[in-house]
Amino acid sequence: MNDLVRQTDGEPIARLRGIGKTYPNGVVALSGFDLDVRDGEFVSLLGPSGCGKSTALRILAGLSEPTHGSIRLRDGVGAGDSVGFVFQEPTLMPWTSVFANVALPLRLAGVGRTEAAPRVMQALARVGMADFAAAYPRELSGGMKMRVSIARALVTAPRLLLMDEPFAALDEITRFKLNDDLLALWRALRMTIVFVTHSVFESVFLSERVVVMTGRPGRVSSELAIDAPQRDERFRTSADYAGFCRLASEALARAMRESDRATA
Repeated sequence: MNDLVRQTDGEPIARLRGIGKTYPNGVVALSGFDLDVRDGEFVSLLGPSGCGKSTALRILAGLSEPTHGSIRLRDGVGAGDSVGFVFQEPTLMPWTSVFANVALPLRLAGVGRTEAAPRVMQALARVGMADFAAAYPRELSGGMKMRVSIARALVTAPRLLLMDEPFAALDEITRFKLNDDLLALWRALRMTIVFVTHSVFESVFLSERVVVMTGRPGRVSSELAIDAPQRDERFRTSADYAGFCRLASEALARAMRESDRATA
């Protein structure tokens, strides 16, 4: 049974302990999953496809209930508009405009159009899409659709932003640009971000901390702190970046060996 307790002071902003998730078909997605998320940090969950990364994110968002384990949230987190979620696919409503798609969370919260309009336009401006407010999703590229999806998650000014492999389907050039823009948003807004990826290179470039998960059933195998004060093109081509990628790759390989031994 899920034991949900609000944390009213101190760090971290969220704490998951002993999380397990078994689906009705018998698949065990997570077992003994522990995670601390500190206020204002950018942390990535890195692991192979099917290891439970997305399941862990959905449990953290309150979109899925764990089979067992405890979730501790700081007061004010996990309620209403304090958490934003960006899915793997943009999931935009094709029959309405970019503006209306971004305004949806505010409309569902009962915010009137007059009050919502400047917030929507500000969110679109933050992702470079203000000039496309009247456009429809069918008129946008894949990267532009993802920018709109991010704007929709930002429009409520969440304290915690959860992102589930949002750039996985994009070409490398678009992905690099969105990585850069996401870091700029994070620095400007100082929100907490938990980012799911199976890319070693993306996790190292974006994160202050990389949490490496084993194969299914997923649990934390190790963590890697990425000490890189400046994340730009110079970092992406630096020896430091290559070194961190090597460490993350080695940690991921160890995690996979752990999974192989556990299932042998």
